[in-house]
Amino acid sequence: MTTASVAVVILNWNGKTLLERFLPSVVQSSYPNLQIIVGDNASTDGSVAFVSENYPNIQIIENDHNYGFAGGYNKVLEQVEADYFVLLNSDLEVPENWIQPVIDLMENDWEIAAAQPKIKWQKDKTKFEYAGAAGGYLDLHCLPFCRGRLFDTVEDDHGQYNDVKEIFWASGAALFVKSECWKISGGLDTDFFAHMEEIDLCWRLKNLGYKIMYCPDAEVYHLGGGTLNADNPYKTYLNFRNNLIIMQKNLPLSDAYFRIFIRFFIDFVALLNFVAKGKLDSAMSISKAHFHFLQKLSINGKKRAKHQIPYHKHAGYYSSSIIYAYFIKKIRFFNDLGIKN
Repeated sequence: MTTASVAVVILNWNGKTLLERFLPSVVQSSYPNLQIIVGDNASTDGSVAFVSENYPNIQIIENDHNYGFAGGYNKVLEQVEADYFVLLNSDLEVPENWIQPVIDLMENDWEIAAAQPKIKWQKDKTKFEYAGAAGGYLDLHCLPFCRGRLFDTVEDDHGQYNDVKEIFWASGAALFVKSECWKISGGLDTDFFAHMEEIDLCWRLKNLGYKIMYCPDAEVYHLGGGTLNADNPYKTYLNFRNNLIIMQKNLPLSDAYFRIFIRFFIDFVALLNFVAKGKLDSAMSISKAHFHFLQKLSINGKKRAKHQIPYHKHAGYYSSSIIYAYFIKKIRFFNDLGIKN
């Protein structure tokens, strides 16, 4: 039996210090048919020279300028041949056997297009990591959250999410994708630049009839915040704008614009909250996100797939509001939400 080929691709932009710290663990990965690639978004900090001098067996693919996360990966993966792509953040530490369990899971079911391992915090490996944890969900209003992390409450890992699970979206921090499915879907939407592009990709794949999975038998350790920290106004802008775009692109037309109208109201409440806290830059970021979303309403409307599966039929859908559950009902742990799917 031929072993599926895997390409682990790390996208880098001025991340030399992260490569110095975390690349050693990646090169020690045990998998029989593996290539490791660093894709570079026109770094100016000596990243490329560092990899070239210290890791001559790693292929380097250089982009001519910074295309962001989405565009950068699209450009690099056009030049990669493998059965599976693994999009791996540069601030991830990995154990030796982190690839095989995920590939085994995906190889056993042709309907699985993408998957993620268990993602834990590199600074404290007893805890889940904010951006990926044990797999992504979307609530009634298309707000993303994770098993193991609701807003600022991050759970300790004591085996409560050790089940193989179909989820709504897999984290872009350590995203396994069948290359065939990547090509069928068209890859990441370059207009996102960064943030939530993996949710859009996973949603598009689900609308095509594929599954997105969480594999607990493999785990990785994410430092987090390697490029933009949580309080960065530009990150706020990208998150609010891109969340609206994924709704417009992937919700059935009968549902999309009503839900977007509701989200505008929810976002306005968030804007007022930022104002009350004196975070005027973040408040302005939400306003800017709405303006730019409306400005490109027609352009993004043309990206809508011809077929959308009703939102509530997808695995990983939470039929209530995560905001209401967390802030009003004071639910702090995913398993207390009562989600069955």
